[in-house]
Amino acid sequence: MSQPRARRPDFKVIARNEAEENAYDYVSQRTNVKHTSVFGSVAHIVKGALGGGILGGHVAYLKGGLYVSLFLNVFFGFYMGYCLHLLVQSAQILYKRTQIPSMSYPDVGEASVACFPNPKVAKLSKLFRYIIDVVIIVDLYGACACYQLIIAKSIKQLVEDVERTDMEGVNGHPHLKVYLAAMIIPMVLICLITHLKWLAPFSVVANFVVLLAMFATIYYSMQVNPGFANLKSHSDYYETLEFTGMIVFSMSCAGIVIPIENNMAEPKKFPLALFYGMFLIVLGTIMVSFFGYVGYLDKSESPITVNFPMTTFPKILKGLIAVMIYVTHALNFWPPFNLCFYYLQKCHPENKVFFWELVYRAIFVIVIAIVAIVFPNINSLMGFLGSVCLSNMAFIWPCLINILVLYERPGFGKYRWRLWRNLVMIAVGIFLLICGGLVNVNEMISVFIQANL
Repeated sequence: MSQPRARRPDFKVIARNEAEENAYDYVSQRTNVKHTSVFGSVAHIVKGALGGGILGGHVAYLKGGLYVSLFLNVFFGFYMGYCLHLLVQSAQILYKRTQIPSMSYPDVGEASVACFPNPKVAKLSKLFRYIIDVVIIVDLYGACACYQLIIAKSIKQLVEDVERTDMEGVNGHPHLKVYLAAMIIPMVLICLITHLKWLAPFSVVANFVVLLAMFATIYYSMQVNPGFANLKSHSDYYETLEFTGMIVFSMSCAGIVIPIENNMAEPKKFPLALFYGMFLIVLGTIMVSFFGYVGYLDKSESPITVNFPMTTFPKILKGLIAVMIYVTHALNFWPPFNLCFYYLQKCHPENKVFFWELVYRAIFVIVIAIVAIVFPNINSLMGFLGSVCLSNMAFIWPCLINILVLYERPGFGKYRWRLWRNLVMIAVGIFLLICGGLVNVNEMISVFIQANL
């Protein structure tokens, strides 16, 4: 059961100079810390990124073309890693400056603005926090809609027992939307579980199933196209922008890096954990996306498992993917719901908070299902979330926060190189947000028209 949240801290500058900042040991002040090792932190970073999104990376490669996709996959992976490094670096400065030993992503955003020396800027701290909250909610609930589509497509193919499936039913079977509607009650029921510890053990099994799907992708792709024939090297600008949104969604761990750092035994070693984590994320994404595209070319569908043959082992794997994504959906539902319910619970008397928590949980799951029914295309949702939400969370905001934190001290360095670095990186993020956003919004509109009109 969700407990009413403690009052959020008032972010203000306590340490007035660098010496006072360095004198504050935020690690020793942390309580209820899991003291995760570097190895454990790497595992959490990889687990947080390589979820359901990786199952659609091969369609992203189809959009971008082989050579362009490989280059941009590596570029955006390490570009994202560096931006998230700056985010955590800024957070660690703010811990010492405010003498608050741990924060969430929205906390860091609010604190960076609240502690800025210009009072006119500092007044915008709450607004910045609300914007971060909204984008995180849209991103994570959008991911839940993708999960529902993965489950529905997997079940539909198993029921129809056919090699190729699409939204329309075959052999008298119903449309994909019927499966999505039929899943609403099971989805509501698992999301009514109010103790995360009951779901957490299944997360380990889900990771194993995704790993199994990754290796199965290589095996079956080599069976279909061992000579790597008919691969296109590049695509046009429009499809390349589609690719960027999808691949960023497949790799993103923007929402989890600060909680992972908060629970490390040695937080100063977080850059090392992030480097190895992003290396494995890029490697895993390339492995599934490259071989998935090699095997299925222009017939690629998401999730990757629906492309596998309908023999015994692939059928079992498709069923396991559906079951494990069902549990992952419930786990992914928690963070955005808690963000929403922090505000919503204030509208109800304290003795009825639990009742209203269950009501809102059911309502939100139904809304997610409606989004999946109205936009029944995994890749268009991935592209939209990657270009609109994650361009902010993973690229623009970390660099903006870094500018705000470094402004007064320690400063931007000789020739203001830190400022120019951040501005260039923000510009790349804005380009992805505007150009990639327009392309992927257009794709969402096309999907809506095709599916509903």
